[in-house]
Amino acid sequence: MDLSNLKPAEGSVKKEKRIGRGQGSGHGGTSTRGHKGAQSRSGYSKKRGFEGGQMPLQRRVPKFGFKNVNRVEFKAINLDVIQTLAEEQNLTVVTVDTLIDNGLISKNAKVKILGRGEVKGKLEITAHAFSTSAKEAVEAKGGSVTTL
Repeated sequence: MDLSNLKPAEGSVKKEKRIGRGQGSGHGGTSTRGHKGAQSRSGYSKKRGFEGGQMPLQRRVPKFGFKNVNRVEFKAINLDVIQTLAEEQNLTVVTVDTLIDNGLISKNAKVKILGRGEVKGKLEITAHAFSTSAKEAVEAKGGSVTTL
């Protein structure tokens, strides 16, 4: 076997459909477009979602919900995550910059501290928002919370 006798697999290469090249081609006359109507004309292009005059899906289905333009997205971080971070790096002060440096949040994210887990020592935590349970848990151990 060499390059001179390579061929494509049997049946994998089909002949091109030569439309509008006379009756002998089998695709002459109306050129596979049928008789009359918009789809038979040159320059025809149907609108997106067009269903042949039937009421299209995007108009049959009712409108639903809305997007609140004033919504503020917070990245939620629980107390157990902060506690493990503080233990690993011997921290007493945890700020947003600390969380960014350790890859827990991106630099533009707003952080909300949630109350899952427990704090074992005195911690000073700075973030954009705190849940009530998180605030109580930190302050119960003598720590402090600062809202940005």
